[in-house]
Amino acid sequence: MLGCPGSPAAGATRVFPIAPLSQAPASGVLQRKRLRTPRQGSNSGTMAPGTARVLVLEGPSHSPGLAPQSPKPSTEDMGKSIPQCLGQLDIRKSVVGLATGAGAIYLLYKAIRAGIQCKPPLCTTSPICIARLAIERERHGRDSGELRRLLNSLECKQDEYTKSMILHSITRCVYLLEAEASACTTDDIRLLGDMLDDNNNSVKIQALNALKAFSGIRKFRLKIQEHTIKVLELISTIWDTELHMAGLRLLNNLPLPDYVHPQLRRVMPALMAIVQSDSILPQIQAIRLMSYLAQKNDLLYDILNCQVHPTFLNLFQATQSGSLLLEVLVFAERLSEGRNSPHYRAVKWHYNEQSLHEALFGDESRLADRLLALVIHPEEDVQIQACKVIVSLQYPQDLRVRPSSCHPSHSYFKNGE
Repeated sequence: MLGCPGSPAAGATRVFPIAPLSQAPASGVLQRKRLRTPRQGSNSGTMAPGTARVLVLEGPSHSPGLAPQSPKPSTEDMGKSIPQCLGQLDIRKSVVGLATGAGAIYLLYKAIRAGIQCKPPLCTTSPICIARLAIERERHGRDSGELRRLLNSLECKQDEYTKSMILHSITRCVYLLEAEASACTTDDIRLLGDMLDDNNNSVKIQALNALKAFSGIRKFRLKIQEHTIKVLELISTIWDTELHMAGLRLLNNLPLPDYVHPQLRRVMPALMAIVQSDSILPQIQAIRLMSYLAQKNDLLYDILNCQVHPTFLNLFQATQSGSLLLEVLVFAERLSEGRNSPHYRAVKWHYNEQSLHEALFGDESRLADRLLALVIHPEEDVQIQACKVIVSLQYPQDLRVRPSSCHPSHSYFKNGE
């Protein structure tokens, strides 16, 4: 079938001439050219010599107004494009990773630079910055004004966390900037004392620590003593280990005036409960305070008659920490010396069955056995203090014939052995 002039009908066969192989391109790829249909009047049967005829089946003809459809990619083209896409994806990942790493390095650099070039107005709450302020003051001889700024900010309305952090910074400043702390006034102490009425325990604890720091300056001690009753009330009504620790450290750093003795009598059971607690640090502070109060003649009986647990003598076991043993032995020595003083022996005292006096000096007391075990304690200070307690337990000769509300003790040391 040969092509005829005119437009071919649907399903007709069209003839295309193909160049001979000798005239193929150098690349070796045969190029097919779709020849136009010869116009009417032209000799369609006449072809160039050496050409071949190719029959191509055509489908239905398209309308001249429609655009021709784009050819679909072959499998070979898709195989070539996948490695190219993967390569481009790897390049993009590398660029993104490089940019992320550079950004992280830049942020780290800025953080390190900000830490090195730390200025007081930006990070004055840092202990390093406060220490730097102290060094600069010693070097240049001028005040930094940081403590005054913190005290002024405390007067403004702040939330509990902010007040706690400000009080914590004030405590550090008082220890590091002693000259600036000495320049403060009693109004500043009153402001810190008002913080003890805050509803938040953390604020109370930090206020107690700040008052403890100021108590090292002599001119503020009388003003701080005015808050002693409030501190005793906090210790006896709130069972918090950190609050007990802060309050007792403050009391142990102050000379307690006589007008607080009635309040001390009321809180004596709470102090004894702290002594018998399981927290070593509050125990040590409470025993230290009780040892100081045992030297007061009007408080000695209240201490000795205070009720204790049957296991109170466990505080004298050799397995306890050396610091706790040392404090409790000093406490026992003070009590023994006080009850043997002529002033105390001039009165006939009556004690409860579960009192501290009966636990230490009563008929059923095993204090002597505990002291003998502590004489060979590994720590020398504990050994020496145990020997001091043994010596203090030796009664005077005239005490053997004096009447007593309790039966004579059968302890080894009380018999003079």
